[in-house]
Amino acid sequence: MAELAIDAVVFDVLGTLVDEPAGLRAGISALAPFSAPDAPDAPGTERLLLLWQRHIEREQRRIVEGDRPYLPSEALDREAAEVVARAAGAEDPDAVESLARAARRLPPWPDTVAGLARLAEHFPLIGLSNASRTALLELNAHAGLRWHQALSAEDARTYKPDPAVYRLAVTVAGPPPERLLMVAAHAWDLRGAQALGLRTAYVARPVGDPPASSDRFDLYAKDLADLAGQLGVF
Repeated sequence: MAELAIDAVVFDVLGTLVDEPAGLRAGISALAPFSAPDAPDAPGTERLLLLWQRHIEREQRRIVEGDRPYLPSEALDREAAEVVARAAGAEDPDAVESLARAARRLPPWPDTVAGLARLAEHFPLIGLSNASRTALLELNAHAGLRWHQALSAEDARTYKPDPAVYRLAVTVAGPPPERLLMVAAHAWDLRGAQALGLRTAYVARPVGDPPASSDRFDLYAKDLADLAGQLGVF
């Protein structure tokens, strides 16, 4: 897209490049057998997944708002694993630890690896994730993600959408914010980047936070191949 002058592309990771719910479901399913997954008194996988997601979202928000001291993502994952294990009636510490680590074993979306490789031939690629440095290393290795630079919100000791996290990418990349393109499947993430002056691209995924009618992002793509095409990468 000729009119969108970009020097580097910044990618969200969780949900945008990897299928976070799928990885967590696999971890939850390994916790314990459910005799009646959909019964109110025997929480099914989806109900437990929702418990996990709500815990992470709530605690990250509390940290961003200053209501709780910063903790890295693997500490919050451990808390979420304990919440889910209690609800599932699983008390084995090894099982809880395995579930906590499931948050670092997330499969890539089918277009992710090839899409990143294609874009990397034309732009510096920066991963910008709420995952801690340790978790991000494992995520990248497990999903086969390749970056020119991978940045963790841990370096800002807060979480997106705190402006300090997006500022990490601006500082590392060098160009002014308007020369960076933030790519995410979460509208809230793109709004945070937009507030700091970054250009924005929404990539549709089965999970995530779709744009509202009031959102005005620079690009809307159905997948990474579509995004590459819109950026003139063929």
